[in-house]
Amino acid sequence: MATQIVEGLAVEITGEGDAVLCIHGLGGSSNMWTPVAAALHSFQRIAPDLPGSARSELTFAPLSIEGLVEVLAALVRRLGLGSVHVVAHSLGTIVAQHLAVAKPELVRSLALFGPLVAPPEAGRPAIRARAELARKGVVAMQEIADAIVHGATSKETKTERPAVLAAVRELIMRQPSEGYAQSCEALAAAQPAALERIAAPVLLVTGDQDGVAPVASVEAMATRLADASVVVLAGCGHWTTLEQPQRCAQELEAFLARLR
Repeated sequence: MATQIVEGLAVEITGEGDAVLCIHGLGGSSNMWTPVAAALHSFQRIAPDLPGSARSELTFAPLSIEGLVEVLAALVRRLGLGSVHVVAHSLGTIVAQHLAVAKPELVRSLALFGPLVAPPEAGRPAIRARAELARKGVVAMQEIADAIVHGATSKETKTERPAVLAAVRELIMRQPSEGYAQSCEALAAAQPAALERIAAPVLLVTGDQDGVAPVASVEAMATRLADASVVVLAGCGHWTTLEQPQRCAQELEAFLARLR
């Protein structure tokens, strides 16, 4: 595995074969995909830290979904990848959907974990408030991390998987405050993509205790897509690849195998 700095982005590139672009969500990093790396052993895995997240610079501001789409499309082209399979989590699934609509020639398939079309209107003010809290610095980031560990993981994860709680907490606590704040604002402003225009096959994976991507919403998403399947993971919250890595890897591997 090697990390390259590409136009200010830290990008992990590993393996050979058809390319898979991995897009993490809010508070995530390329490490969101480490637990499912075995499913991608026969692919070239391209896993950037998004602008303002983890090790990447805040390469443009203010952050927006449209801007993230352009950054990722430019990355795909700069690396000479042609078209890619896209794997994404949470906020990254919104970016992935917009990428598939705006640049369909770049997207071969979508595997979306904890997927959402856009935040519900009632939830947007709280996301904006989180952005303002994040700007208060490291103490506030710990407060945010603790709240997310409490609210976005399953009861089984809380009682049986303490290492997962630590991993989620560490991911969020180590985010740059301003980058995280602007990522929150990008999420709060996100608008739905035109799902009916996505022709690529789509895998939708959510947890039965995912309050961000509840099962009913994910199933409704699937009805708007031309070629979609839904998998619901038992005992799982929103941090799917960390909470249920074996199941996520199995579902991802099987999905990609069907496309070969």
